[in-house]
Amino acid sequence: MFGKLALRELIVLIVCLGLWQLDAALRAQGGGIAIAVALVTALSTVLAGFLAHEWGHLGGAWLTRSAVAPGGLFSPFVFYFDTERNTARQFVGMSLGGFVTSCVVVALVFALVPLRTLAGQLALGVVLLGVVATLILEVPAAWKVAHGAPLPRGPERPA
Repeated sequence: MFGKLALRELIVLIVCLGLWQLDAALRAQGGGIAIAVALVTALSTVLAGFLAHEWGHLGGAWLTRSAVAPGGLFSPFVFYFDTERNTARQFVGMSLGGFVTSCVVVALVFALVPLRTLAGQLALGVVLLGVVATLILEVPAAWKVAHGAPLPRGPERPA
């Protein structure tokens, strides 16, 4: 199933790159279509960044030999982390994988996205909001577990 999920993400990335090309072609024309394409391009970039973040978590889980199960093709979750079978060390490793990947995504956006464009500014803004959300929602949980708290119960794997 992880192969199918990787193919899904590859398709998202290809669409995202195609949208950046379309945005570049329409940018000079201006108008409603160019604005709509810029918005969709930015959102596809954010989606690709979110999925990279999730795969970063999965990479951290794999590196710590965590028990995980694949997510569904129509689920935003790439995997489910088994809090019953995994340790605090594995949880922190899984968490760090996502955090490191988020930093890489931000660096890639700064390095590769044309930030003087509407699509670039929107993509950067929403990616940075995603990092803030991670700081608020995910970092405290990892910090607490690293300092002795029990593992939080994440989303349950559908039956």
